[in-house]
Amino acid sequence: MPGTLPLTEENVRAELEKIRPMLQGDGGDIRFVSLEDGTVKVELQGACSGCAFAALTLQHSVERNLKMVFPDLKKVENLAALR
Repeated sequence: MPGTLPLTEENVRAELEKIRPMLQGDGGDIRFVSLEDGTVKVELQGACSGCAFAALTLQHSVERNLKMVFPDLKKVENLAALR
């Protein structure tokens, strides 16, 4: 599949840098935490951490964009939401 990359921490970090400006434009941010068994763990920060739409942002923006680049990606988890 053209435009895909291996699912590695380095590649995920690079792709998150491309997504970050969209979140920062709304007063939020994203921090990479880990990559475990095909799951990317992140922490939404700033305005995104307490936003009612954080789950939608994570699923429809972050996860969707990452899955286009990493077909092996299972899911993206926001660790801030689990606290």
